[in-house]
Amino acid sequence: MTLVSLTVNGTSLDIQADAAKPLLWVLREELGLLGPKYGCGIAQCGACRVLIDGQSTPSCITPLGSVSGASVVTIEGLSDTEGTLSDVQQAWLDEQVPQCGFCQPGFIIAATALLAENPRPTDAEIDEAITNICRCGTYPRIRRAIHRAAAARDQA
Repeated sequence: MTLVSLTVNGTSLDIQADAAKPLLWVLREELGLLGPKYGCGIAQCGACRVLIDGQSTPSCITPLGSVSGASVVTIEGLSDTEGTLSDVQQAWLDEQVPQCGFCQPGFIIAATALLAENPRPTDAEIDEAITNICRCGTYPRIRRAIHRAAAARDQA
């Protein structure tokens, strides 16, 4: 067992666990953060994505020990303390992106990271950056939501 200090959704934490335990399971089992999902377990589907120091990262293959001192943000941490949704979360609702919703937290995390790096991405840039898998096939809505969030940021 190892003591790992990190910040999750703005809260500093000390977590005692096996350093090799995937971050996904620490978030879900020990912290009760159920937004990141287990999909494939091999970092291909994107359902488990979280922001680690601002970078969209698959938590299913990220060992807890590798995030010591890092800032981790899950879908639950994107809204503000009063519950106001982030611009990306709001755009997701406005564009009615989710069908089953299982993969959507990972998509929202990936889109948040993309817009932080590229505030006005083209469709091609979105397709290149957002490699998550949606079995429902809501990709056109996802693209529209990302463009909507980008436009909202321009107006802010």
